Amino acid sequence: MEWLSNDFWLGDERFSILGLELFYSKREILAVLTQIKQPARIALNYQLIFDFAFMAGVYPGIASLCMIVRERINKPVFKNILFALAMLQPVAWAFDIVENAYLLTWIEKPEIGDEFATYHNIVASKWLIALTGIFVATILLMFGKTINKNLKPKI
Repeated sequence: MEWLSNDFWLGDERFSILGLELFYSKREILAVLTQIKQPARIALNYQLIFDFAFMAGVYPGIASLCMIVRERINKPVFKNILFALAMLQPVAWAFDIVENAYLLTWIEKPEIGDEFATYHNIVASKWLIALTGIFVATILLMFGKTINKNLKPKI
């Protein structure tokens, strides 16, 4: 979705979705949302709406990756971790939906109240769940043969 971010300008400075999600303070987000002009406002709105469709592939994809790797691993502890990470992906998806709902609401009416801390916690949790799923599944996929070889044979 990088193709829309070329329009994310506030005056002479660029802003980013990742900044809005994780790095900008409440004051900085308010500055972006109150000062944003067309076509940046339209591009941001489209980006957030398109993200709903993008989510429908990403989180099930991460869950699938976890389950595929789970089938290739023999060690029960890793199987359980991968299963848990796969089952958490709908939570990350829900958090992403809530995050976009906050941003779309704030674009229409740039007033951020006490929900800002909740918003940042939701976004951080979404990223933590999704990236942990990707990272753990990828590492176990790469080192699965080594992990499986270290198992003691059952007698």
